[in-house]
Amino acid sequence: MMTDIEIAESATVKPIKEVAASLGLSEDDISFYGKHIAKIPVATLEKYKDRENGKLVMVTAITPTPAGEGKTVTSIGLIQGLGHLGKNVVGALREPSIGPTFGIKGGATGGGYSQVYPMWDIDLHFTGDIHAVTAAHNLLSAILDNELVRDNALNIDPNRIVLKKAMDINARELRNVVTGLGRDRILGGVPHEASFLITSASEISAILALSEDRDDLRARLERMVVAYTYDNKPVTVADLKCVGAMMVLLKDAVNPNLVQTLEGQPVFVHGFPFANIAHGTNSIIATKAALKLGD
Repeated sequence: MMTDIEIAESATVKPIKEVAASLGLSEDDISFYGKHIAKIPVATLEKYKDRENGKLVMVTAITPTPAGEGKTVTSIGLIQGLGHLGKNVVGALREPSIGPTFGIKGGATGGGYSQVYPMWDIDLHFTGDIHAVTAAHNLLSAILDNELVRDNALNIDPNRIVLKKAMDINARELRNVVTGLGRDRILGGVPHEASFLITSASEISAILALSEDRDDLRARLERMVVAYTYDNKPVTVADLKCVGAMMVLLKDAVNPNLVQTLEGQPVFVHGFPFANIAHGTNSIIATKAALKLGD
């Protein structure tokens, strides 16, 4: 029997522009990321906001077997089965994280003949959404720490910083660290305990997946609590006045990604919060887009 990657490599798939065309989207409606991946700008999706929703089928709470059949394999198999029945079906799945991809769990693009394509790109850097969230998260962390070094006008207690730093790798040795060491306060910062989390466990990843559009994303980011003051008042992103910079880093990540099953059905793969820290699903934007564009 062929391996998952051998099956994917031998598949006959469509150019992504043809997949988009099956949804009524023209080449001007999409942004190409190579021949088989595209992003659909949220502005494009606005054209369909008044269209009646299709029917939503939710696949959840499936424990994978040793062979690997879980939520993703079942979802993709269902998408392909509905396609065989002549339905205009559109899938919506969560993006894989690099950490689990290189761990025991492996990738998150399905398996066997129930896969989304191209699995090697989706499981790795894909369109850079997770990298963008990592950058936005760590920019916020740097601005917060810089506030301590300059004059701490917000009266932030270094021992009550609740924002962790982020990276898309399972680096357990960084879960608890001390930062700000060095003789020079300006160059080294203020010493305090800190920690890292995997990007898909960050609050920004949850916010991105829950946001309905750019305005909603901005509002949710501004309300994030990142620390507390010495007199126990919350400090938010709005207080740090850096949401604009974060929005610039997330400008493309908010747009859902379009790929296809091995049998050519369209699938949105967008959003990546882990289920042990948030809702563990694809983005609201992807689900709403699929409801507007499918049966």
